[in-house]
Amino acid sequence: MSFKTNRPGFKEAFLFWLKLGFISFGGPAGQIAIMHEYVVEKKKWISEQKFMHALNYCMLLPGPEAQQLATYIGWLLHNIRGGLAAGLLFVLPSTIIMLILSVTYVTFGKIPVVYSVFGGLKPAVTAIVLVALIKIAGKSLKNIFSYLFASLSFVFIFFFHIPFPYIIIFTIIASVLLKDKSSGYFNAKISAEAEREEEKKYFINKYTVSDHSDRSLKNASVKIIIFLILWAVPLLFFRAFSDNSIFMSELILFFTKSAFITFGGAYSVLTYIAQVAVENYHWLSKLQMIDGLALGETTPGPLIMILSFVGFMAGYNNSDYSLMSGILCLITTTYYTFLPSFFFIFTGAPFIEMTQHNEKIRNILNYVSASVAGVILNLTVYIALAVIFPGGINSEDINYFGIVWMIISFAALYFYKINIVKWIAVSGAAGIIHYSIFSL
Repeated sequence: MSFKTNRPGFKEAFLFWLKLGFISFGGPAGQIAIMHEYVVEKKKWISEQKFMHALNYCMLLPGPEAQQLATYIGWLLHNIRGGLAAGLLFVLPSTIIMLILSVTYVTFGKIPVVYSVFGGLKPAVTAIVLVALIKIAGKSLKNIFSYLFASLSFVFIFFFHIPFPYIIIFTIIASVLLKDKSSGYFNAKISAEAEREEEKKYFINKYTVSDHSDRSLKNASVKIIIFLILWAVPLLFFRAFSDNSIFMSELILFFTKSAFITFGGAYSVLTYIAQVAVENYHWLSKLQMIDGLALGETTPGPLIMILSFVGFMAGYNNSDYSLMSGILCLITTTYYTFLPSFFFIFTGAPFIEMTQHNEKIRNILNYVSASVAGVILNLTVYIALAVIFPGGINSEDINYFGIVWMIISFAALYFYKINIVKWIAVSGAAGIIHYSIFSL
């Protein structure tokens, strides 16, 4: 089969992933949009159908779907080294920036001017998540069944606190039972000849069989063993040499569990982290969690980097406010947050490539995306209540500035399409102005 595009060189792809790591603001929706514009529309490295098939698989996985999608595309283009380059460069810039911001936060966070900045950032972050919800819902909710799944997902997790993995299982079972009633809702029908001609425009398309898609049991077993070694070595090191081995083991096991059972990307994982790290372990306060979300929105890369902030605060608070302990826990948290993502892609992608033409699996993935929209709605409500009622929902303390700035932020981001990074800067300035006026 001939293609209209040449195979992209590793250097060219490497430079794109490096650039993406520094410019990928706006959460998963923005990051996926940047990737789509470049690899599908501009460079034609992979086709629309191939891109969406990979995206749906990543949406089904626990962890950061945008980072996993970059890893998947990098793997498609240049095997393991391509996946490593894409996945690591997607994370590295934001890790360094988050480390600097975390140290700054605990060092200067009590200064009034710094505190006032977060007073403007928190309501802006709420609006950012709401805008992301609308965009994701617009792509995921396409029929009455998808709206039903999204609604049930929100009700289950908000009112009954049912863990999202159980909701995923329910979604998969229900989508299988609904297969006859819902088939054809998601997939437009076009002629096979027209589809094939369209796919030929792309280097990797629906009909491409990757030369590195080794689906043998031996290959999968080797990857599992490598993953287990990479997971165990730091844990054993801390248990052997750390003075605080019990805490470090607890931290590693918690974030490993989070990486494996929190589905739906960054917005859904934050619900679980907030419930456990804040309410159960008391590693940080609810408002510190919101501050972490604000910090995450100011950095490029995956929004799930907020977990690195949580790890930093856990180490910092647990060690009598030691910066070195906080930094060590931030690095450890980042490592265990993203290690499973590489495992999911490198082990699972060869098998997922086999399902490209399976309509039943595509429908299941689409309904999972619909359930994710319900979880993001839950997160939106959670952080909105925390901003509006800083002293708790039963408190008489109401943040009227937060309400007003939340509305203004939503209008600016949704209707006027103002750049997120620019609006974050504006929101920080608004927080300072508000504090300056009302503190006099």
